[in-house]
Amino acid sequence: MMTVPLGDMLLKILPELGLLVLAAVLLTLDLLWRSRRCRYLGWIAAGGGAVVILLSLLFARPGPEPLLLWGGMMRMDSTGFVFRMLFVTGMAITALFATENEGICEHGEFFTLLVISTLGMTLMASAVDLIMIYLAFETASIPLYALAGFLIRDKKSVESGVKYLLFGAMTSAVMLYGFSLLYGFTGSTNLHEIGMQMSAGQLPAGLGVLTALLVAVGFAFKVSAAPLHFWAPDVYEGAPTSVAGCLSTASKAAGFAVLLRIMLVVYPALSGLWTALIAALAVASMVVGNLQALNQKNIKRLLAYSSIAQAGTILIGAAAQSDFGVTATMYYLMAYLVTNLAAFGVVMVVGRAVGSDEISAYAGLSRRSPGMALILLAVLLSLGGIPPFAGFIGKLLVFGAAVEANMAWLAVVGVINSIAALYYYLRVLKVVYLDRAENETQPLNLTPAWKAALVGCAVLVVVLGVLVSPFYTWASQAAASLIVY
Repeated sequence: MMTVPLGDMLLKILPELGLLVLAAVLLTLDLLWRSRRCRYLGWIAAGGGAVVILLSLLFARPGPEPLLLWGGMMRMDSTGFVFRMLFVTGMAITALFATENEGICEHGEFFTLLVISTLGMTLMASAVDLIMIYLAFETASIPLYALAGFLIRDKKSVESGVKYLLFGAMTSAVMLYGFSLLYGFTGSTNLHEIGMQMSAGQLPAGLGVLTALLVAVGFAFKVSAAPLHFWAPDVYEGAPTSVAGCLSTASKAAGFAVLLRIMLVVYPALSGLWTALIAALAVASMVVGNLQALNQKNIKRLLAYSSIAQAGTILIGAAAQSDFGVTATMYYLMAYLVTNLAAFGVVMVVGRAVGSDEISAYAGLSRRSPGMALILLAVLLSLGGIPPFAGFIGKLLVFGAAVEANMAWLAVVGVINSIAALYYYLRVLKVVYLDRAENETQPLNLTPAWKAALVGCAVLVVVLGVLVSPFYTWASQAAASLIVY
């Protein structure tokens, strides 16, 4: 690896600078425009996200050799590049969903906070220094605390924001204590240097185990893995639906980005401990999430528990701690992001039309809006792991990674839980296609922004399930750059 001059450094972080400029533009326009025109800020945020993706492809593509920036605090490699694509894509889709969301679109600061949070996520993916990781972690999290409680006239929204803030601050403090111990005993905040000392046996084994557990707490909360999942159902239910979608996808992916890097770079000497720890988190998340989802009547709470179970499935790939395992994890995150965002998008559209998030409110949706029902069919079957959708390929890869790592038992647990999850997904589809409602002839009103976001997500759900090769190549390149430090 090599460092680069300041000019080249600025060019490599041009996407991050683009996000910073986009946030400033949105904030300025919010001050200048009247509330009725602020709804256009969602389109501007989404368009700005597209520009950032273009800048990444043109100027910030990873080279054959990773580059260290800002004194070694950031590492520009394929891992950070792929995760940046995920985060910015998630931001753009979330902005489109929020564009016509009453109570949000009139307040332009929503989109500014969303972009700043995305900036924090991109920094998390490239950070290789404890200080940068923590700063990026908080930059991503603090705006999300505000966004979760953005609807100040809605008691559930305010409650969700407060809960998310309190639980997030607590787990962040625990993680920071783990970071402080690592620095105190190694004298360095660089992940690679800490990892070399760990591998050389310069730290007591007990200390390594303790710091691993403390660090795992923060990221288990971020990805809503059991037993640190308890915040997710209430927060997802109370938060604006577009924010809940972001929390369940981009925010979760950010947690995995840092978890994978710390696990593989800092703790190679404790690979057995991490395998056991992550496998336990995976099993607990799948079992708890699926069992709790079975009897849910509110679709946002059902998707919250589904998200917990999905986190467990993703953790199966991480538990393998192999090139194939990381590749599988990366691919599943791609598939999960577009799938779950589409699911929450449908929930937002239907919830606005019927004024309820109860599953029973979806009765007759197939006759009221066949296209919307078809999108919901595709995303729920994808979450259940049914071909030819993206979720099937993702689950096939993570289960294969477990088998390759001699953890066939974990793959079996994953398959059993996938079957259980399929039950409650089909229960929702039964209501959509078989149950009757009084207002079946009244069509749903979809805005252009919602149509663009939903159709885009639905297309990607199918593409990721059929055209596997290009996306798998991206995932494998990201895994290779993460494993080979």
